[in-house]
Amino acid sequence: MLTAFEKLYKILQLEKEQGYRNRAVIGGLEKLISNWQDEARRQATIPEHQAVVDEIVSLLNNYPALTETGARAQVIEQILRKLKAAPEPAAQPIYPQTQEPVEETRPELIEAPHPSPPSPPAAPVTPRPSPPRGERPGLDSPITVISGISEGYARRLARLGVYTIRDLLYLFPRRYDDYSALKPINRLEYGEEVTIIGTIWNTKVRQTRGGGVVVNTIIADASGTIQATWFNQPYLADKFKPGRRIVLSGKVDEYLGRLTLRSPEWEPLDQELIHTARLVPVYPLTKGISARWLRRIMKRTVDYWSKRLPDHLPASVRERADLPDLETAIAQIHFPDNWDSQKRARRRLVFDEFFLIQMGVLRQRHLWRSQDGRALDINWELVQEFIQSLPFALTSAQQRALNEILADMQQPQPMSRLLQGDVGSGKTVVATAAMLAAVGSGTQAVLMAPTEILAEQHFKTISSLLEKYEQGEASPLRRPLCIRLLTGSTPAAEKQAIYEEIRNGTADIIIGTHALIQEGVEFRELGLAIVDEQHRFGVTQRGMLRSKGRNPHALVMSATPIPRTLALTIYGDLDISVIDELPPGRQIIKTRWMLPPERERAYAFLRSQIAQGRQAFIICPLIEESEKIEARAAVAEYERLQTRVFPDLKLGLLHGRMKAADKEAVMQAFRRGELDILVSTPVVEVGIDVPNATVMLVEGANRFGLAQLHQFRGRVGRGEHQSYCILLADSSTDGSEERLRAVENTHDGFLLAQKDLELRGPGEFFGTRQSGLPDLKLAQVGDTPTLEQARAEAQALFREDPELSLPEHRLLARKLEQFWPQESDLS
Repeated sequence: MLTAFEKLYKILQLEKEQGYRNRAVIGGLEKLISNWQDEARRQATIPEHQAVVDEIVSLLNNYPALTETGARAQVIEQILRKLKAAPEPAAQPIYPQTQEPVEETRPELIEAPHPSPPSPPAAPVTPRPSPPRGERPGLDSPITVISGISEGYARRLARLGVYTIRDLLYLFPRRYDDYSALKPINRLEYGEEVTIIGTIWNTKVRQTRGGGVVVNTIIADASGTIQATWFNQPYLADKFKPGRRIVLSGKVDEYLGRLTLRSPEWEPLDQELIHTARLVPVYPLTKGISARWLRRIMKRTVDYWSKRLPDHLPASVRERADLPDLETAIAQIHFPDNWDSQKRARRRLVFDEFFLIQMGVLRQRHLWRSQDGRALDINWELVQEFIQSLPFALTSAQQRALNEILADMQQPQPMSRLLQGDVGSGKTVVATAAMLAAVGSGTQAVLMAPTEILAEQHFKTISSLLEKYEQGEASPLRRPLCIRLLTGSTPAAEKQAIYEEIRNGTADIIIGTHALIQEGVEFRELGLAIVDEQHRFGVTQRGMLRSKGRNPHALVMSATPIPRTLALTIYGDLDISVIDELPPGRQIIKTRWMLPPERERAYAFLRSQIAQGRQAFIICPLIEESEKIEARAAVAEYERLQTRVFPDLKLGLLHGRMKAADKEAVMQAFRRGELDILVSTPVVEVGIDVPNATVMLVEGANRFGLAQLHQFRGRVGRGEHQSYCILLADSSTDGSEERLRAVENTHDGFLLAQKDLELRGPGEFFGTRQSGLPDLKLAQVGDTPTLEQARAEAQALFREDPELSLPEHRLLARKLEQFWPQESDLS
């Protein structure tokens, strides 16, 4: 702690440096006299000290009246001599002197093996890696080779997905605090984010009633003074010594009518600035890692390792697309010089993500389409007869999608197509016509669904649509059609019989779950493989289904409307058919969102519908921690509803931890009308079709994405009665309110999907990703122009060198191997 003599000595040295203009202290040295005299007298424990204090005060009182610089210089020199010659008084500590970290929590000291006091932070230096056994560290070395990252910190960084130096370079800021606006103190305004450069005047520490510590520091520049306050960081008092020049950045606050800075970022002026006076990166954090620590580590890592990143993007592509090199992009995304540099860096890195994904899907498409398939001889008479036998007319969108699919099936290259459509748009009818066409050409067709419930529903729907063909009525098939259902619940004896029918070709259309890809399932001649709800299957499962035949035509169906940006990215290897038109007469489901106080009204409405003979769904809140916790919460909610809210009604429970047979029993009871209300976790989203259910009540609706809420809504409105969707939010924020209003007012799944993508970004769009795609760290919906450009460049490069065998493409080939999961197979 500085004594009063030491403080005055520093201030007078500053006055000397400034040319004796009486500006070292705002308001002149005379403003300092009273406080300094009191503090110096408290510390003056012997008469010699008190005499020196009185002499200095007398000289200081006369100083402002002197007009000549020479006279002022003589006074300052006289006081400085007295201060140096006087015996040094002992400073009385203002608060208990305990050794504290250098900055904030200084997390790197948590695991220090000895209690020696930390030294002040040094200027940024090149990391000094210490790789094991003499090996030179590389970009794929563990982060512990970076100076300052212990094993403990490595474990914390792992929670952010950071294991290697390369991972750390690609841990991008979430946002930036703009502290680039440098202003004099007298021009500060309440509420603005600013940076000031000033000299510390004095620092005081006080304890609060609750035992906390407040550090108040007065900072001055030539225009005025301002107080900065920090809480529970008493060690800062040792840092903020009078006369020290520092930089502060933060939001201007107000206290008792005076402008202040509360807990601003700060740095000494003589160091390279990374926390203040610039665009300051704000990174995702986790417990045990502070923003300042991570920023310091990042700065050192980026300075050293960005120069060692090989640039995988060919120079010709960079020039055409007007992109900076990778070293510049990484450096400027982390510590941008200005907003323009940050935007250019981000555009380069977004381009990289899209470009590498496009190269991967183009390679997949090339591999798939270069294989020999089977051109099917479509029996158009059979297809037309089926369409005319339907009790409704196909929409123009359905007809267009079917024509595209059938045209592909006539080609010798295997079809690889996505059929996209909103809930209730009629994808199943189109898929049924395609399967019938495959059978009519002498091959088999298979449809794989993600759940037994959905597989059985498909089986019932398709069997109903093709009933006349199953009964062997006169048709171009000239024989009865054989449709089989194969799931994990199929009895063993029945399974063996179905296996044999598939093997000898008796079974024409096989519908099932993952049981279709197990050992023992061998097709005689598989012509068409359809996967429903694509993103719910693992990559390996899809590949195994396709491998059951000799490169069959492949159709992927998705009831989750996907915006063009994401569709081009995720399904870039597939041709896309979109059913963007609902069948005429499809009712609009009345939707309303409510807050917790309105819950009783929602229950009353649900009860009124049941009184009319209808049924209802209640979806329990989404719990992300685990399926086990979610199931437990669902059981508790079911018991609460059954005993306290609807004791006179019959309720059923459905959750993901139940056995398949138990789930099926509950669903069958609900379908038969034996249950009034089905309480379910989000497992109900896909595939439950109960025409008598007219109410969908979603608890904790604010926790779900728009696309998922739209899927829930699609579970009702399947019968003749008006249906309703009630969205009960358990809290309200601006973001959740915007989402819920969007669902309330919009019934177009594609518009909602676009909104969902804008609000949550592509990384969260599918929830738990199973698409087999690499992560999109930066790309957003607004990056469509960059996506289109990356796609065009990828297609041009792929035409030139599909194997990436040219010397200038070797780095790109290596990057693709790193970027893509080992087994990625999107189609």
